[in-house]
Amino acid sequence: MGQTPAQKAAKAARGQQPKKRPGKAQREAIKRAQAAKKAGGGKPAAKKTAAKKAVPLPRGSLRARYGGTCPACFKDYAQGEVITKVADGWGHPGCAPRQLSAAEREFARNKARIESGEAFRGQKPSDWRLGSSPSSTRPAR
Repeated sequence: MGQTPAQKAAKAARGQQPKKRPGKAQREAIKRAQAAKKAGGGKPAAKKTAAKKAVPLPRGSLRARYGGTCPACFKDYAQGEVITKVADGWGHPGCAPRQLSAAEREFARNKARIESGEAFRGQKPSDWRLGSSPSSTRPAR
């Protein structure tokens, strides 16, 4: 393990210097480089895929594992493109029908009821005369 002074002198005579321990700044730089290598910073391909995955996808969407054809517009999409569920399968997010919020659905339902006359069907015409009290109503016809 340890070298005797005679061994050190023999090494020095051959031109080999004993290894010196790196300085504090060098040790810290080595530690940072090793940590970056462990994190995957050394591979350029890993950086590319990490950059793709870092972008958040819209809800209900994913990246295509294989290329395919959108069933709505019949156009091709490539591997890695963002796709979402369409009526008959998977396709472009722009081809999928927009999902309405709960408030928008209720508004559309109420509007349809009013336009069809369903909202007023249960109401009968008023017996009140304009400017009179309810006691002076005429008898029902």
